[in-house]
Amino acid sequence: MPEPYDPLQPGDREAIAPTGQGGSMDLALEEAESLEKNLTPAGGPGPAEKARSLWSDAWHQLARNPVFVVSALLILFLVAIAIWPQLIAGGDPLKCDLSKSQQGSAPGHPFGYDTQGCDVYTRTVYGARASITVGVCATLGAALLGSALGGLAGFFGGWGDALLSRVADIFFGIPVVLGGLVFLSVVTSSTVWPVVGFIVLLGWPQIARIARGSVITAKQNDYVQAARALGAGNARMLLRHVAPNAVAPVIVVATIALGTYIALEATLSFLGVGLRPPTVSWGIDISNAASQIRNAPHMLLYPAGALSLTVLAFIMLGDAVRDALDPKLR
Repeated sequence: MPEPYDPLQPGDREAIAPTGQGGSMDLALEEAESLEKNLTPAGGPGPAEKARSLWSDAWHQLARNPVFVVSALLILFLVAIAIWPQLIAGGDPLKCDLSKSQQGSAPGHPFGYDTQGCDVYTRTVYGARASITVGVCATLGAALLGSALGGLAGFFGGWGDALLSRVADIFFGIPVVLGGLVFLSVVTSSTVWPVVGFIVLLGWPQIARIARGSVITAKQNDYVQAARALGAGNARMLLRHVAPNAVAPVIVVATIALGTYIALEATLSFLGVGLRPPTVSWGIDISNAASQIRNAPHMLLYPAGALSLTVLAFIMLGDAVRDALDPKLR
């Protein structure tokens, strides 16, 4: 029967090894060297890794998220063809031939022709310009206006905060489509700016409410109170301490809203009060193809598919950004 192990007795499994200096150490020399190698980073010894900020940590997570990568690449492609549609479409979207009305796919015209004999492929490519322009400009306008009003109301409070909340409630009570029918029906311009202005008018209250709540939460943090105690003015606290830490929710909401605004522009154009000919828009093409869906479904399939893909890309991008910037979802 083997004898019980005694750590105080020397042996092959001794936990205390002589140091040669009359003392002892907790681990044998070889075990200590092995443990040190395992704990030392591959690049060699050095100080601990510096903690990443919220934005760098979010970017690190986004770069590893396949949903973000795919949606970002798709959005970059859409933006590129919106700026330079000639890259993939060499024809004229307004050049039509009635003799080819509603014809299907042909060599050089993979999407066929619409009712007026226009190339559906060329119009689908050029339609990205109007839709993305409306979405980006409306999002920037609503984000800037809503962030400014909501941030100031949340930071200063008082009667301005109460007034902003009541005005926002009024705008929230206006149906979007009905408001568009009333507001845009009296506008005769065929450019994108009336549609952008209408979307900003009804879109800023949502951003303002998000910005207000985020600023109220940020201004209660200890670093803001410390800056106030050190004599920092309201402008410095708002711009240097509160705004950078309150802007993340606004970015998330604005990114998701961009896809919604593109769909809203297409809806208003479909109803005949948004963009109007000769402007090339997916909503206009879908409206023209709706009555011919049985005879020529290709007229509806391609612009509707491009619209759906664009809206989906922006919504997926917003979801990925939300997951990266919200610590509670990690």
